[in-house]
Amino acid sequence: MAETLLQVQDVSKGFPGVQALDKVQFELRRGEVHALVGENGAGKSTLMKILSGVYRPDAGTIIYKGKAVHFQNSREAAAAGIGIIYQELNLVPHLTVAQNIYIGREPRTWLGYIDDRKMNVDAAALLAKLNLNIDPTIRLNQLSVSKQQMVEIAKALSKDSEILIMDEPTSALTESEIDELFKVIHGLRDRGVGIIYISHRLDELKHIVDRITIFRDGHYIATSDYNAITMEEIINKMVGRKLENLFPPRQNVPTGKKLLEVKHITRTGILKDISFDLFEGEILGIAGLMGAGRSELARAIFGADPITSGEILRDGRKLDIRSPADAIRHGIAYLSENRKEEGLAIKMALNMNVTMANVPQVSRRFAIISRNQELQATRTYVDELDIRTPSLEQLVNNLSGGNQQKVVVAKWLFRDSRILIFDEPTRGIDVGAKYAIYELIGKLAREGVGVIMISSELPEILGMTDRVLVLHEGRLTATLQTRATSQEEILNHAAGLSLEAAADQN
Repeated sequence: MAETLLQVQDVSKGFPGVQALDKVQFELRRGEVHALVGENGAGKSTLMKILSGVYRPDAGTIIYKGKAVHFQNSREAAAAGIGIIYQELNLVPHLTVAQNIYIGREPRTWLGYIDDRKMNVDAAALLAKLNLNIDPTIRLNQLSVSKQQMVEIAKALSKDSEILIMDEPTSALTESEIDELFKVIHGLRDRGVGIIYISHRLDELKHIVDRITIFRDGHYIATSDYNAITMEEIINKMVGRKLENLFPPRQNVPTGKKLLEVKHITRTGILKDISFDLFEGEILGIAGLMGAGRSELARAIFGADPITSGEILRDGRKLDIRSPADAIRHGIAYLSENRKEEGLAIKMALNMNVTMANVPQVSRRFAIISRNQELQATRTYVDELDIRTPSLEQLVNNLSGGNQQKVVVAKWLFRDSRILIFDEPTRGIDVGAKYAIYELIGKLAREGVGVIMISSELPEILGMTDRVLVLHEGRLTATLQTRATSQEEILNHAAGLSLEAAADQN
């Protein structure tokens, strides 16, 4: 058996109004990838912040390489060899790759100046060791997201990290980029690095994970060799109940009248002559590879980005949408995939975020907000969406990523919009919370709301939608009946293979 690098024994951590961890256990061996899974609020991120020195535990023991450790800050943890890569990368876009890797630890000449030549040479050697073909002199913002993530890994390993914590590392990557990341992870494991891997994408664990530990509501539930546990068992232990299916049954709800017509929408260089209809009670999926124009189409409909030409009609009437405010007035709502920057006021309270899109609804005379009405409305959505928060007035920034996403959903539901555009609605959300979102989307459709659902996860598209639009390089390549299609057919259209076939026939 491999050497034990890390042991967490009976660690607890509480915050005002919530016990984040209650006597949890965890073990990591040298040269293994150990997945830590659980619903939002299970305590995963809290434990990782304790291990990386951001938080200090209230009780319990952490044994690292055979000795009890008490990190006072993240610098001490990094110096000891524990590196962490957060979901939001901690890099400086306008600096070079080498500068990002050695920021704050730059090699110096004998005169005390930064030795750029040595820094570039050292960075190149480190990147080569990881089999990464990245120029250390290039600015970071010229790299893809996946390459930037590799730079983050190189930065952690430049500090001689023996433990690498990865928090949702694939959330913003394409399939090919995920494959590239997995190759790097395999290489690190072979070199003896212990990797703690956190992900809500349970289907990807089979490619890289040796063991898995499950937390629920701040408690340790189980640890198992990955090959000795089924996906059903993992989900059951995570949520504390059985999920019979990953997606709720989609009843054959007859669609009503045409709600939205998009005609020949074009944005030079981005979108190319896209037309489609959306009906009452329909869930319309939008699929495509990264860069296909999915979010750009949603933003154009919502008035967030200008269009070069084309028309948008609601109930047969042409709309003049020049801004999001125009779209909102016409009953169109957009849930951006970038929730922190475009969906939330993260330094404002939960109740303010829920009601901000429809303040008049909770206002009395003279536009004075009624705190009681605001809290009552917020409580409705906290209960309905199972938003886990110690208080209705908790700052949104203090909520987990999945709970933040639920707040965005609540905001637009409170607006009572009739057309909802969900852009990656379950990104960063655990499997139990995903099911709640799916049920909610289905309920909205049954009530006659028209739903547009953009997702990178094809099982989600196939499990939830009635029809699916497929985009390739800004062009609509197919409109498919979901129940009559497959992942393979969608991917063929998404890759533009249907266009190539048509060109060959001509």
